[in-house]
Amino acid sequence: MRVRRVYEPPSPDDGTRVLVDRLWPRGLSKETAEVDEWPKALTPSAELRRWYHGPSGDFDEFARRYESELAAPEAAAALDGVRTLARAGRITLLTAAKEPEHSHTAVLLRLLLG
Repeated sequence: MRVRRVYEPPSPDDGTRVLVDRLWPRGLSKETAEVDEWPKALTPSAELRRWYHGPSGDFDEFARRYESELAAPEAAAALDGVRTLARAGRITLLTAAKEPEHSHTAVLLRLLLG
């Protein structure tokens, strides 16, 4: 399992490509992105995203709040769905975030690997 920016060209070793952003990436066609799954319930709420990107956003606090959101039934089911995909073969989490290591994808990756 790995994380890649959705703007990078698809690779044959990506396996199942899972977009983990709530919004479709700007300027990218669905054909070019080659996304296999898009579980929107797995993404942080708009309120949490706004808080994190605001003046008081802190990554550790964001991660704690996001994990709390992921405990909700719909999000937990989406997380389990991605875990099932990962057990079946390689998956690549895709994001438009410029710094995936400081985004929700880092939290997802930790939860999926742990």
